[in-house]
Amino acid sequence: MIRYFFIIPLLLSLIWLLYLRANGWSIKQGYKGFVYIAVISAVIAAFYTAMMFLTGR
Repeated sequence: MIRYFFIIPLLLSLIWLLYLRANGWSIKQGYKGFVYIAVISAVIAAFYTAMMFLTGR
């Protein structure tokens, strides 16, 4: 299941892009949202990596 976690940031980015387009905004105007998605996804990935290391999986 963990091997599919890369889909989460892709899906969130796609949803964000669709939201931007639906409201007539450019990608440049929504750049900060993509950065937030990347940072939050990296934190989640680091957490799961640490948990796997700590539990010995």
